[in-house]
Amino acid sequence: MEKSIYLPLAIVAVAAVVTLCYVFVLFRKISRMQIGDKRVEELQNYIHSGAMTFLVREYKIIIPFVLGVGVLLAVLGFIPALQGAEGIGWQAAICFVIGACFSAIAGWIGMAIATKANARTAIKAKEEGMSGALKVAFGGGSVLGLSVAGFGLLGLVGIFLVVYLITKDVHAPVQILTGYSLGCSLIALFARVGGGIYTKAADVGADLVGKLEAGIPEDDPRNPATIADNVGDNVGDIAGMGSDLTESYVGSIISCITMALFTGLSAKHILFPILICGVGILASVISVTIVRARKWADPHKALNIATYIATALVVVAAVALSIFYLKDYKFMFCVIVGLAAGIGVGFVAELYTSDAFKSVKDIAKESQTGHGTNIIAGLGVGMKSTWLTIACLVIAIAFAYFFGGAYGIALAAVGMLCTVGITVSVDGYGPIADNAGGIAEMAGMPSQVRGITDKLDAVGNTTAAIGKGFCIGSATLTSLAFIVSFIEAVKIHVPTFSIELNDPCVLVGLLIGAMLPYLFSAMTIGSVGRAANKMVEEVRSQFENDPAILEGKSVPNYNRCIDISTRASLREMIAPGLLAILAPAVVGIVLGAAGLGGMLIGGLVSAIMLAVFMANAGGAWDNAKKYVEAGNFGGKGSETHKAAITGDTVGDPLKDTAGPAMDILIKLMSVISLILVPVLVELTPLWDVIVKFFAGL
Repeated sequence: MEKSIYLPLAIVAVAAVVTLCYVFVLFRKISRMQIGDKRVEELQNYIHSGAMTFLVREYKIIIPFVLGVGVLLAVLGFIPALQGAEGIGWQAAICFVIGACFSAIAGWIGMAIATKANARTAIKAKEEGMSGALKVAFGGGSVLGLSVAGFGLLGLVGIFLVVYLITKDVHAPVQILTGYSLGCSLIALFARVGGGIYTKAADVGADLVGKLEAGIPEDDPRNPATIADNVGDNVGDIAGMGSDLTESYVGSIISCITMALFTGLSAKHILFPILICGVGILASVISVTIVRARKWADPHKALNIATYIATALVVVAAVALSIFYLKDYKFMFCVIVGLAAGIGVGFVAELYTSDAFKSVKDIAKESQTGHGTNIIAGLGVGMKSTWLTIACLVIAIAFAYFFGGAYGIALAAVGMLCTVGITVSVDGYGPIADNAGGIAEMAGMPSQVRGITDKLDAVGNTTAAIGKGFCIGSATLTSLAFIVSFIEAVKIHVPTFSIELNDPCVLVGLLIGAMLPYLFSAMTIGSVGRAANKMVEEVRSQFENDPAILEGKSVPNYNRCIDISTRASLREMIAPGLLAILAPAVVGIVLGAAGLGGMLIGGLVSAIMLAVFMANAGGAWDNAKKYVEAGNFGGKGSETHKAAITGDTVGDPLKDTAGPAMDILIKLMSVISLILVPVLVELTPLWDVIVKFFAGL
């Protein structure tokens, strides 16, 4: 028995270590590339310094939260009624801290390489054209993607192995791994929200004053906010996304093994999702190696092939593992359904956000009649995109349940994210290409360089929407699995427990849950607006106080704008984070376990719709602007272009701040709710106390 546990875990641990070694090689290779242009190197240093300074200041704020929650989990473990509960106790507290550290490290490494690869991508675009630029940008994205998979899986497998060695019980690690997931989730929430506020405050401020008022091009060095804007691409879309996807990846695995535990499945079923992810991480390394070994003229084709290679390898492995390891062919279909759903959701995102399709062209066309019609068209595209996305997820849930029950749904989420290494690599290359374009513009490089980086960036916008689609899809399946686990965990203490619509606590919980994503979104979007206002005032002030800036005779104060975004984002990220953490506890205490279950269901439905709408509407607005800038409907500087810029400005906080945080919000609330189960079953809900009081009058 012991060998059957040790061997699979050891194999996966080796796969994670090999992946991280490959990350180290790629990191060194890109870092050692010579830039050879003083102006480009100077700009790269500005961006690198601003990005890393923000990350240090952000982590200084997050660390007390991490330590506080860790201490709380440890202290709760000494309460007799809570001993042995999911995610509670000093062992779970240690796992929580490890999860937080690994999630933060993945984001840190991604940020470090992205702020090195950006300048080198611009240089390679000048020296070698599209192929050379794509190789560097994709290499930088691959460092992030493989770090996410490597650290996420290594931490999980390492904890599993150590706890199993001590206890000799395969179920013991599962009970404390919830703490690991919670640690990843907490860092992801603050990194996504804080990074999203930073990047969009700078982006909106730079666009409104620079493009619309001053009439200067994007990334023009005369714009005081342009460095902050480029720093923001890394803060939000690299470090934030890295922590986000680490959390999604880890959460999907832990929800699956938790489901296997609660449904009484065998040890092999607990290990099966870990093995699938072990294959997925190696498939991602192979895919990255193959794509980097060739020269590509079409970046979209190269990135698609990378995804298809990794997917094909995982399908073959899923078939083999199901037949020869589990001795049950049905579970391979759950993994395949998850993979197919991921590709389907990605295609839907591309359908509605790529300028190769009708939706984006329609928004650009509507922009000819003004700003209002641009906004109306974008809202319509975002709302319409929900039905196909939900159709993909519903089909995936149905088939996964037919083949594997509730465990099958959790396994589908693992299937969707088992190739996260390549998914994030493809997604992460976009911000690097965007930064490369900004550096090319600011450094006055030849126009053909900007043409190459713009093409890479346009593809990057679509891959970013696809990446967000994977996050949303996997969050749906993972949260469903956590909700079922929550119900099963309550049933252990209260066998008759159920969530019924004729229970007023459930109805109240449903309504509160449906409201929470809207309140959370309002808080984050409002934060972007307040920070952007300060940025706009600062840029206007610099232009008014020093007219020589617009004449190109004076250098703007870039650091002042960087500081505004940094201060605003770090201050504004706290309130939304506290809402996500405290809401399950408050609802659980007031409405009990049934009401909390209702809140989770309402929150899931509401958040998924909002996330799809915001991601696709924002992506469509962004690419509609780029479609106009490519010379369509009047091109740059036209009234159509100004209307398209307005749409892009409205979409920025939707697709890069509020939208991406939705999937973290619902998973974090689900994990916290699962941890709260032993507390809730011992408490009398405040609702019952109030009802008894009024009944006695």
